[in-house]
Amino acid sequence: MNKTITTSLVASFLLATTQLQANETHELSTITVTSATKTEQSIKDVTSNINVITKEEIEEKKFTTVLEALNSVAGISFSSNGGIGSTSSLNLRGSDNNRVLILVDGIKYKDHSSISGTDIAHVMIHNIERIEIIKGAQSGIWGADAAAGVINIITKKANLGTHGNATVEYGSFNTKKYEAMVSHGNQWFDFSLSANKIDSNGFTTAAPRGEDIKKYEDDAYENRTINAKANLYLNENSKIGFNVVDIDALKEYDSSANNPNDTTMKNDTQSRLYGFYYNLALGHHDIIIKYDQAKIERDQIGTTWGIKYTHTKSKSVELSDTFSYNEKDFLVLGVGKSEDKMNFIQADQTVGDAQNKAKNIYLTNSNVLENLILTQSLRYDSFDNFNNKTTGKIGAKYNINSDFSISSNYGTAYSVPLLIQNINPWGVSNMEIKPEESKNFDIGFEYKNFSVTYFDQRIKNLIEWYDPNTPGNWNDDYYKNLDGKNRLKGFEIEYKKDIFEDTLLSLSYTKLSAKNKDNQFLARRAKENLKFGLDYYGISNVHVAVFGEYVGSRFSNLDEQGEQTGRYTVWNTALNYEISKNLNAYVKLDNITDKYYQTIDGYATAPRSAYIGLKASF
Repeated sequence: MNKTITTSLVASFLLATTQLQANETHELSTITVTSATKTEQSIKDVTSNINVITKEEIEEKKFTTVLEALNSVAGISFSSNGGIGSTSSLNLRGSDNNRVLILVDGIKYKDHSSISGTDIAHVMIHNIERIEIIKGAQSGIWGADAAAGVINIITKKANLGTHGNATVEYGSFNTKKYEAMVSHGNQWFDFSLSANKIDSNGFTTAAPRGEDIKKYEDDAYENRTINAKANLYLNENSKIGFNVVDIDALKEYDSSANNPNDTTMKNDTQSRLYGFYYNLALGHHDIIIKYDQAKIERDQIGTTWGIKYTHTKSKSVELSDTFSYNEKDFLVLGVGKSEDKMNFIQADQTVGDAQNKAKNIYLTNSNVLENLILTQSLRYDSFDNFNNKTTGKIGAKYNINSDFSISSNYGTAYSVPLLIQNINPWGVSNMEIKPEESKNFDIGFEYKNFSVTYFDQRIKNLIEWYDPNTPGNWNDDYYKNLDGKNRLKGFEIEYKKDIFEDTLLSLSYTKLSAKNKDNQFLARRAKENLKFGLDYYGISNVHVAVFGEYVGSRFSNLDEQGEQTGRYTVWNTALNYEISKNLNAYVKLDNITDKYYQTIDGYATAPRSAYIGLKASF
């Protein structure tokens, strides 16, 4: 079976996999997305910069974590304090992940106890239908936390009939992975239940730069994820449903980069996400009432200083109506309220808590006028802890012909401080922090398989750690808003082309300038990033993927100071073999050339590693 991946980039980036049998090309079904306007629409009718990672690409590249999959997208990078399950920070076009809204099936996955935003290191690639990445300011649609973009991880829905699959995998670091899924669907209801288990001896999280990681003790990782999803169809116009995601992870780690043989520290994390909804289609109206809740508990086992235990709870209720007043024209009106709570216990048994409540109303309009697509969004949020905010977004896309289009978007956005930044258990509390404010602009064009996008984000009232006196003495330190503006700008170039009948070439290049108000380069941002992939389908029942990235100049500290953590290339490969219709085997090899590198100074990354797996389905 041959497969070809085709793309449509810039204003509406399309990443999908087309199935071919006996070299016969079949028409690709229309890809739909929900994160761009909070309603389902064709990706071709969206003005925003969108990337969609499909289940087919996930299956063929054999990604293990969501971070790995996201790192294949132009404009996204991440840094990590060690291997799988270690604390990681995602970066979207130069913005930290505390300015990126993370959703799982539309449920906000927000951890107010983490100073860098939600860490998605524990979200494994399992039972995922697609991942939608909406780049640029989205506060006019989604509110706070979406200043730089939205990432929505969408799990699979049951198809008609009864289906199931099971996967086993074994590889380097004594890593064992088990997956299983069963689903059933008919005209009255559908459900799916899946489970994922990973056990790995791992390798040391900390290692002095240039040292062999085998010299130090291993830091193991365990992850158990359960996902349940169901829908009940009351009649042809209404349905109710729920979904649950339960993640239980335990990661050993080293207390600092200078202590690679630490055997006392463990991070025990439990994340539970719940979503319930009622959907009623009434004439031209599509009405949805939904309730979401996310709980994240983290216990730092072994710590003798700072925070020992945190519990974050976020919940929201929302009523929305999508009114379709023409075939492709619609208006979305919604109201909602949310509440975020956090409490903690420090190692000395000191306790603390904080909360924030908010209400919102939003409106989005979209029109398809022959070759012109227009989108406008406006949102008003009121808070208990901050001044009220009004944000908006406008976007336009013009299809000059079937091969050539141009698009542009402008939006205003904001990011509220994390509750842990207000409380600041490490120093002085500051409940007067104001939300960050930003403006975001992009413009681009697409011609056949080639696209270019320019982006520009300006952030004021940046929230940063402030040391008023002696460095290293945290007793009087606190988080505050800094004067001036940060500016994150650059461009992305993407290209996909069948260079031979059975070979697809994929390339993307990102050039980034991330500077603060003093014109200093921000830390841990690569100035250049090249991502590449080659997919070969020339052998019957075999798919071979070779992919990787080059990371350009990147420094561990502000203003190009500290250690150089860039200027390296990593190659990976995956080979899939279809033994029969219901049985597949695969081999994957990460870091083929055994390249030594660090994304954070003093913390290890994986050397060459190999994995073999078998998947059965029915």
